[in-house]
Amino acid sequence: MRQKRCLTIQDYSCLGRCSLTVALPILSAASLEAVGLPTAILSNHTAYKDWTFVDLSDEMEKSIEMWREYNHHFDVIYTGYLTTDQIDITYRIIQKLKEKDTKVMIDPACADNGKLYPGFKENHMEEMKKLLSIADMTCPNMTEACLLTNHPYHGESISYEEAVSIAKDLSKLGPSIILLTGVIFKEGTIGCLIYEKEKEEISLYETNCLPINFHGAGDSFCSAFVGAYERGKSVYQSVKIAHDFVHRAMQRSYDNHVDGILYGLEFEPELSSYIKDLEAE
Repeated sequence: MRQKRCLTIQDYSCLGRCSLTVALPILSAASLEAVGLPTAILSNHTAYKDWTFVDLSDEMEKSIEMWREYNHHFDVIYTGYLTTDQIDITYRIIQKLKEKDTKVMIDPACADNGKLYPGFKENHMEEMKKLLSIADMTCPNMTEACLLTNHPYHGESISYEEAVSIAKDLSKLGPSIILLTGVIFKEGTIGCLIYEKEKEEISLYETNCLPINFHGAGDSFCSAFVGAYERGKSVYQSVKIAHDFVHRAMQRSYDNHVDGILYGLEFEPELSSYIKDLEAE
């Protein structure tokens, strides 16, 4: 079977295990050719007190024009953290590279705990809606989902009925596959609500919840999902594989007392089990 090629567009934070430093090894473990288009280079991610930042916006379209000369085909394009000004650039890039069979996954990666990350402009969510209009799939957390659909945010805990309503409203923005991540329907659990618009199917996958937050966990989940889905797994199977992979990495990191905010998930030792899950029938 021909090796599939995945383009992922997000920043490269040198220290802290998130964005490209997470996406590239996980996608590669799924046997995809992982192509990274860095939007910026940071010394470390922005949960640290200070960081350096080199904006690569001017280089992004130059790179893809070079690729187009060689007629490179991408089976999937997956976006992560983008500044407000980079959303329009990314929209143009996807329009240029997307072919009939190219899948587009948009991870909004812009908010948590009821508010946007610092540094975004007031029109950020409106710009993100424009990007979602050309997406096939999206995997927002509860905050991002509420901001995109104008639903009130009441925390990660939510009723099943309201989560379904949010997922269906997200599908109206463009994507046909909605993965609503980090949902909590009952104390002690955390999961992903799945809405497949074309099938009109709703499903849920849950695991137990650990008492700690990990920076970059969403990046790991989205990357693992894309890898599994492009390997031919169903949406539900891909969510289960990705969710279990992240949960194992979280448990390992928790047991090893890793500072999850600064250093992210200790996911590398769990790649072998992720590969095993991908190879299972």
